[in-house]
Amino acid sequence: MAETNGLKKTLTPFMLWGLGVGYVISGMYFGWNLGLEKGGTLGMCIATLAVMMMYIAFSFSYAELACAIPKAGGVFDYANKALGKNIGFIAGIAQMVEFIFAPPAIAFAIGAYFNAFFPTIPILTSAIAVYFLFTALNIYGVKAAASFEVLVTVLAVGELLLFSGITLPKFQASNLVHNNFPNGWSGVFAAIPFAIWFFLGIEGVANVAEETKNPQKDISKGFGWGIFTLVILCILVFISSIGIAGWEAIVYKNGKSGETSDSPLPLALSIITGDNNLMYHLLITVGLFGLVASFHGLVLAAGRSTYEMGKSRSLPAFLGKISSRFQTPANALVANMIIGIIALLTGKTAEIIIISVFGALTLYIISMISILVLRKTEPHLARPFKVPVYPLFPILALLIAFISFIAMLIYNLKLGLIYLGIVLGIFLLYKIFKKAE
Repeated sequence: MAETNGLKKTLTPFMLWGLGVGYVISGMYFGWNLGLEKGGTLGMCIATLAVMMMYIAFSFSYAELACAIPKAGGVFDYANKALGKNIGFIAGIAQMVEFIFAPPAIAFAIGAYFNAFFPTIPILTSAIAVYFLFTALNIYGVKAAASFEVLVTVLAVGELLLFSGITLPKFQASNLVHNNFPNGWSGVFAAIPFAIWFFLGIEGVANVAEETKNPQKDISKGFGWGIFTLVILCILVFISSIGIAGWEAIVYKNGKSGETSDSPLPLALSIITGDNNLMYHLLITVGLFGLVASFHGLVLAAGRSTYEMGKSRSLPAFLGKISSRFQTPANALVANMIIGIIALLTGKTAEIIIISVFGALTLYIISMISILVLRKTEPHLARPFKVPVYPLFPILALLIAFISFIAMLIYNLKLGLIYLGIVLGIFLLYKIFKKAE
């Protein structure tokens, strides 16, 4: 794959909105409901509101960085400029962990969807096929990939609005207060990673800055429209699904206790329509688009993140090559696919999600420190967009992200140590090879 002049600039503000919402929207469909088992309705609500505040503050702060430094590496480039190459490298690896480890969990959910309709096709077979299909689409071209992303995102948003329209008329406030704080405040902290899963990935908008027609103006629009859409959808999904029959009904497969489910919306809908109703099957089928949108969008963002680190020679240089035919980071996309499939084969989807969230929180912490540092050290840096109510927003996002990271370490110590081992292990290899050059 020969390198050409650079990534092709084709993305518009509407495409950025589609990418931003698309990266995240699978979190509305599965995974978040497991936080209800930890905290109940009130505990999960408190965790979600705190995380929502963090993401609103973070999105506008990150938009300032993305508009001032419109590079495909995202936090890798911001931290390099603000905090030096060592912290920049750690930030880049954290970002890669987030973007590379989230897709396997989503691919597994997509495989489970196909298996429900076609029981003869194994889940892993479908999941691996999806990896190959969407990696190929991303290699083909960013405009085609982004156009597809916008299409499936619009369908996924429409499905959530339709779900809310069917369930809200059956809403009962008593279902929100029933057994709503079973584990007290410890349940709030235990629910944090699942609240983060509601919004995980919106930062990927920054990674397509080099492919945006007018990044200095359009990136902030993509972040703003995206986070507004996601906040509205999060509130609608949370209230409408729990309001049908209480939180237990969308956590446990039998509605009371026992085995947990990754399908909260079908569980809620089946209480109203039954599981043989045409509308039920229609919504379940369309729900697949939410998973596809996030999987495909994160594959796109991960490719840009890995490409930028290869381009700067922080990772092997071949990862920083652009396809001469398609002008896309083909080598980076293929390398990410191989790592993702290996993670997928472990079958540890819940653990993979938590490791991905550790990566995301590291990204949030380092990027918010970067914006505070750059405001002091680079006061004359061109900032086409400035975060409102500075420094409140970056400080608020930094504090919530730091508290969330500590809480996750306490409740997921083994996985936290594995994550830290991955980051520090790669960092040590980086330092050894850099010295050997």
